[in-house]
Amino acid sequence: MSQIDFLSDEEYAALGFRSGLEIHQQLDTKRKLFCNCPVGLTDREPDMQILRHMRPTLSELGEYDGTALMEFRTRKEVVYQLFSDRTCTYEMDDTPPFPLNREAVEIAIEIALLLNCRIVDEIHVTRKQYLDGSIPTGFQRTAVIGVEGWVPFRGRRVRISMLTLEEDACREVSDVGHTITFKTDRLSTPLVEVITYPDLRTPEEVAEVNRLLGDVMRATGRVRRGIGTVRQDVNVSIEGGTRVEIKGVPKIGYHRALTHVEAMRQKALLELAAECAKRGLTRESLQPKRIDVTQQLATTSNAAVRAALDNGGAALALVLPGCAGLFGHEVQPGRSFADEVAGRIRVVACIDSKPNLLHTDRDGGDSLDSGDWRAVREEAGAAEGDLVALVFGPPRDAKTAAEEVEERMLEATEGVPNETRQAIGGGVTDFERVLPGPDRMYPDTDTPPTCLTPEQVESIREHLPERPWERDERYLALGLSPQTVAGLRANGLGGLFDEMMERLDLPPRTLAHALINACGHIVDSHRLCSGEGSERWAEALELLKKGAVCVEALPDLMQAGLTNDAPLADIAAEMGLTLLKEDEIDKACDAAFDGWSPLPGLSPEGALRFAAGLVVYKIGRRWPGADLAARLARKLKAMGMGDGD
Repeated sequence: MSQIDFLSDEEYAALGFRSGLEIHQQLDTKRKLFCNCPVGLTDREPDMQILRHMRPTLSELGEYDGTALMEFRTRKEVVYQLFSDRTCTYEMDDTPPFPLNREAVEIAIEIALLLNCRIVDEIHVTRKQYLDGSIPTGFQRTAVIGVEGWVPFRGRRVRISMLTLEEDACREVSDVGHTITFKTDRLSTPLVEVITYPDLRTPEEVAEVNRLLGDVMRATGRVRRGIGTVRQDVNVSIEGGTRVEIKGVPKIGYHRALTHVEAMRQKALLELAAECAKRGLTRESLQPKRIDVTQQLATTSNAAVRAALDNGGAALALVLPGCAGLFGHEVQPGRSFADEVAGRIRVVACIDSKPNLLHTDRDGGDSLDSGDWRAVREEAGAAEGDLVALVFGPPRDAKTAAEEVEERMLEATEGVPNETRQAIGGGVTDFERVLPGPDRMYPDTDTPPTCLTPEQVESIREHLPERPWERDERYLALGLSPQTVAGLRANGLGGLFDEMMERLDLPPRTLAHALINACGHIVDSHRLCSGEGSERWAEALELLKKGAVCVEALPDLMQAGLTNDAPLADIAAEMGLTLLKEDEIDKACDAAFDGWSPLPGLSPEGALRFAAGLVVYKIGRRWPGADLAARLARKLKAMGMGDGD
């Protein structure tokens, strides 16, 4: 994908950019939310498998949810891999739920209070339909814990709509054709979902507030850490567009590109709708025509079509009157409107091999040759200015694909459809499903309400940890710079910093710099930020305080300490990380200039970097970098190569 050209804040405002977040964070409990199975993932082979088919149910008002109907059309066979030590009959919907996990409720209340939410008086569990197979029951049990909260951000408040407590879904193993396979080890892990209002005005704000909300939840010390324990959904819309949800974004760093590209995708779709209006194309006036052209393509040279027909498949042509050129309209970087349509075919018709859609707006490549297109157009009766699309595959799937092409083209005349999308890399997204509506929710009659007394809530409020913005103010008062404070927060080092401040007599700036510098280079550094890891940090920082090692040596020293239980002083000596003596560093600096003549035109800064590189190459991380630079600058000044500052 080409470089993304982000807009200015004013340009996003003119576009009408709006965004909100839905953050799903697993809670650090011992057992699952509605049963006594332990929480935790496994890589071993499953003990058994079961096969299920999902069917939609009516809401309390006698309506079907659009998403559930779409998922039902996919005709998926759902395979569940079961583990005897992590899955029980509750999760397979064979027994009623156990009482709600009280530990999870307390953590959820704590997070809701940190987000300034009002806590509900009673917890009412509801069912949220999921027919994608990710939950064997066909619904997720969820309950509202807090409402109408807020967090401070850039001099204003970002509002929190609600915080819910719910059970996590299965882990997807594979999704091929009409068969999808899930692992059930993650199923029913307690998590909270934090939902904001669409108060975010730029892609940059989306990323920053996401990080802030994550900091709030981690401040409790009671949420799970690591890959897969937190997932974000982001909602985006622009003026004239509609809410589109991007599901399961795994990293905060992806949000800026994803939300920008989605905003520009909606702008492109609105331009496409304007072009349709200019041509007089509306949902009422556009009359697609569908023709079976299996016989006309019986001898086609196109490999994809030929493979489908040789396996007993069908080829269907759709004539879209007056639509020539519309499938080639670019909606995302490197992706046309035809790719949007192909994504719908992949998900709903389960034709996931590429290409799954051919059309007359594209020549060459994997398209049909001119003779085949001539035969198809003649059979379909396509006129000049008409767009002809071709779908192919098993007869039933081809029919579903044709219906999706027709519906997506009709939607294009109206603008931006409500849908859920998935990130596929570089800020680009693809169709995942129709956006769910209110008809997917209904009460859970198996779980009685849980009363929350004012005394229960107040007892949790009295022991709330410091909020991130409160901690930031305290750190600034200690003399730390805003950049250093941001570094402590971004690396999750606040708790460790506070603990080391209490245990060790180190200046706050020195301590903060040591932690940020080291953790920025340590793989799995979060393992060293709590529990036994803090003891290792105290040991390392004592060596720093005594002058046995310098800050630059801490990353290598602490990384080695992850797998070596020996005293860190011994590890430092063995690895050659102990601090040099004064005369040793002087000799190393002198040696850097032996026989050295600067290159013509080399700037003082360049000369300093070159000399520092020579010294560090010889001594490693055995002397503080700032002092080394000062020593070398003085020597360069004496040689007429700098000012010595």
